[in-house]
Amino acid sequence: MPELPEVEVVRRGLERWVTGRSVASADVLHPRAVRRHLAGGEDFARRLTGLRFAAPLRRGKYLWLPVDDAPFAVLAHLGMSGQLLVQPGEAPDEKHLRVRLRFADELGTELRFVDQRTFGGLSLHDTGPDGLPDVIAHIARDPLDPLFDEDAFHQALRRRRTTVKRALLDQSLISGVGNIYADEALWRSRLHYDRPTATLTRPRSAELLTHIRAVMTAALDVGGTSFDSLYVNVNGESGYFDRSLDAYGREGEPCRRCGTPIRRRPWMNRSSYFCPRCQRPPRATG
Repeated sequence: MPELPEVEVVRRGLERWVTGRSVASADVLHPRAVRRHLAGGEDFARRLTGLRFAAPLRRGKYLWLPVDDAPFAVLAHLGMSGQLLVQPGEAPDEKHLRVRLRFADELGTELRFVDQRTFGGLSLHDTGPDGLPDVIAHIARDPLDPLFDEDAFHQALRRRRTTVKRALLDQSLISGVGNIYADEALWRSRLHYDRPTATLTRPRSAELLTHIRAVMTAALDVGGTSFDSLYVNVNGESGYFDRSLDAYGREGEPCRRCGTPIRRRPWMNRSSYFCPRCQRPPRATG
């Protein structure tokens, strides 16, 4: 699933091309694309037709399109291969096109949801007073949010009996951080992924947040991280941050800091990449 930088790149593209436009028609071409909209594809299309989008919003990895003068929004779940593309209306349909939104204006572009693996989808959800879709009301603010509470984050780390990487991937504690950027921030912080959160001092947690923000900002500047053609922005372009990764995906390559080969370890059905010299494992207790 794309992480915060990739989703923010898509959000910015949608902000330019979709904000203020009214939906003339919606076509659901594959039922799995709207399976989270329990009322079905026909209801999804009917409720959207004629409505106008406000500026798209994001919290962590979650992206949604608010609707003007309506108490609901279109939540986009990109999954492993979902793409929101702005295409000319006359452009040929993509092989894995799932949903098409045509607009009631003369700009000539339409919004397409393309998803090869059909793990993602679009759905309509009620929004609360804060504008959040109800199904993601539990998601914490992300580290790039100006209202992110650093002190509350540190206190939560100290209270939890867990390890630092598990905490970073807990979207109820801090949102937007996934496997790639967790490994990158931990490498920059010289922290092992299994370091107990209760051992982090206030300066260490503040340093970790600084590195999380720095790596995400750097990724944003180059369009995010694309390891294949499945993650692209709204114009179909890939990101280039994979060329700047210091830890993730670099098993056996020398650490850019000390030269020690980067190691990979299985971790929660994923992999963790780290430098065994710069990121010392915690001492065994007991």
